[in-house]
Amino acid sequence: MSGFFKKILIANRGEIAVRIIRACKELGIKTVAVYSTADSDSLHIKLADESVCIGGPFPRESYLNVMAIISAAKLTGCDALHPGYGFLSEKQVLPELCQELGITFIGPRSDVIKELGDKDKAKQLAKKTGIPTVPGAESGVENVEEAYDIACSIGFPVLIKAVAGGGGRGMRIVYEKSEFKEQFSNAQQEVLSAFGDPNVLVEKYIPRAKHIEVQILGDLHGNYVHFGLRECSVQRRFQKIIEEALPHLVSREIQETVARDALKLVRSLGYHCLGTVEFIYDCDDQKHYFLEVNTRIQVEHPITEEITGRDLVKLQIMAGAGAKLPLSQKDITFNGHAIELRVNAEDSVNLLPQSGKVHFYHQPSGFGVRVDSCLFSGAFVSPYYDSLLGKIILWAEDRDQCLKKALWALNEMAVVGVETNQKFIEKILCNEEFVRGTYTTTLVDNLLSGIES
Repeated sequence: MSGFFKKILIANRGEIAVRIIRACKELGIKTVAVYSTADSDSLHIKLADESVCIGGPFPRESYLNVMAIISAAKLTGCDALHPGYGFLSEKQVLPELCQELGITFIGPRSDVIKELGDKDKAKQLAKKTGIPTVPGAESGVENVEEAYDIACSIGFPVLIKAVAGGGGRGMRIVYEKSEFKEQFSNAQQEVLSAFGDPNVLVEKYIPRAKHIEVQILGDLHGNYVHFGLRECSVQRRFQKIIEEALPHLVSREIQETVARDALKLVRSLGYHCLGTVEFIYDCDDQKHYFLEVNTRIQVEHPITEEITGRDLVKLQIMAGAGAKLPLSQKDITFNGHAIELRVNAEDSVNLLPQSGKVHFYHQPSGFGVRVDSCLFSGAFVSPYYDSLLGKIILWAEDRDQCLKKALWALNEMAVVGVETNQKFIEKILCNEEFVRGTYTTTLVDNLLSGIES
């Protein structure tokens, strides 16, 4: 195993940096952690073989500072770089510079990242490949009158979303014609500020929808496999809170069709390494529509690992090194059910991000309970980055047992010193729609409306 890479720089922080370091240890690969001045006492630094400070606390000064990251990789003699998720993981500039300097970027080619990072081009590619896409604009729109005409032609409600970037930035659901132009303007200003691109897509909004996704992996030898589907419909402001695998009320026949479409798309690109192809599923029509491709490891990858028994990060590193996949599709089977709970540093009323020192931390354990986190007693939760503290991952033989396990594990986790969203997650787990599995992407908004009224 140790023949793949000698030393990997991890261009990230938090729980995903810790997760990658642990995978590298199993493969016998040395690791270099990068950190900002705000992260000088973080867990990923303590676990890595070496560490390099790359700048100030703001992301643009450190984790988005391409030259500082590349310089750290060269100075420490790294032969590979793992981007993790978020930050620069889906920016083509990082793999381009890696290639110029003889460092292997653990991910797809820069041209593939560029093509799939543009939702406009990705949608056109999916359509060309024969994969269903949501009715709406064929390409990004900048002019409000043109966008209004498109919205009227497909009928309300419609969804406005950024062509560039993701994370829910700029997304707006518009229910009435009279609201459209103002909402379009607000969305455009947000995406221009966030991504530097004012173009947005206008698509039909599907009210009763589930968000489903396929985990895929490809190597440089033309081999592709999928690791089944996940459901990520529990979202707030288009940010995922709870995920599960496999999707509970989507038939296996439909799941197989969606997985085939995902593989068809990545094959057409010669996609290399780990990725996730996302779809929206119309519960009424039982049809799926392409959304986007995430060209990186996903936050929710552990639930796929739990039901398949496969270490996706290790496989990602192996594929990145040019190795042939050590398994075929028939080798991948699905066992039991898995759920992931994202525990964030948020206040219990408005769910706004919190920061501060963690005076005491205890994580749950037991059969079928896994916690991926960067927390420890005495850790400082910084206000500069994402509020994710850690993920509680549950596995059981069936969904009912998994839900019971999720409740007690959630209540066993103790974080003293910083408020968390644990009580809110508990409300979701006890919600009748969620328990039945009939929930859609509107669950959290409906639940919050009930709480606030």
